[in-house]
Amino acid sequence: MYLVTGATGGIGRRVVRLLREREQPVRAFVRLTSRYGELEQRGAEIFIGDLRQDKDIQKACKGVQYIISTHGSGIDAQSLDYRANIELIDQAKEQGVQHFVFISVLGADRGYEDAPVFKAKRAVEKYLEASGLNYTILRPSGLASNLIPLAEQFRQTGIYLLNGDPKNRTSIVSTDDLAQIAVDSVTVEGARNQIFPVGGPDILKREDIPRIFGRIFNREPIIINPPLLVLDGIRNAIGFVNPQARKGLGTFRTLLANEFFCTKSEITNLELIYNLKLESLESFVRRYLGD
Repeated sequence: MYLVTGATGGIGRRVVRLLREREQPVRAFVRLTSRYGELEQRGAEIFIGDLRQDKDIQKACKGVQYIISTHGSGIDAQSLDYRANIELIDQAKEQGVQHFVFISVLGADRGYEDAPVFKAKRAVEKYLEASGLNYTILRPSGLASNLIPLAEQFRQTGIYLLNGDPKNRTSIVSTDDLAQIAVDSVTVEGARNQIFPVGGPDILKREDIPRIFGRIFNREPIIINPPLLVLDGIRNAIGFVNPQARKGLGTFRTLLANEFFCTKSEITNLELIYNLKLESLESFVRRYLGD
């Protein structure tokens, strides 16, 4: 039995689909308010719970052999990115789980002090490495599925809001590829007790993304590129009212202010170990939105 947390998210939903296509038993950890009907129709066992509650995590882990942790946090990094994963690891040890796959983030090891999600995920990585469990830690760069809403908006308007330095490099990974890598990590010998940066096959500049959209939808992009000072102003204003939200925006600012890409050698290594050919961003968007 596989337990997948964040099962209705962009990564988790794809992980559950793939496991069910392979006729593997899956327990999908979902919130009561989430849309889990598709997962249920595919034959997943639905576990409705709250990752902030240890008792729910304990119940969800009963009889599980493999755990794939895909959930994110929004602004509550301490409760979800950190504490929930620590409890999952503790329960994995208690239940004798055979392999734990953790979706971290590229750059988690860079020491970004103003990014709660990065700090939380790095702390979980260290805890998992020291746990004695078999593990695989995946550090994806940007997810292609997160760009689908922007691509849909671009198709309608031709406008692309480009936050951050247009020259900053990124290597956006197909979310379908990431799901396959997460699932295969349990059985691929070369993935055991390893940490992998995970990106797409191309190192792109951020300004390349609207150009890709322009090719797909045959439109000349109108690029709006507000300076980071605008975000800083918004963040400081929010901080007066909601300090927690200000901390959450620190992660967002870190993502905008820095480069997150995998080297060619890292991508080649990933393709060799997992025996797959990684999909480009353009191919991903064309599959989902192309005419």
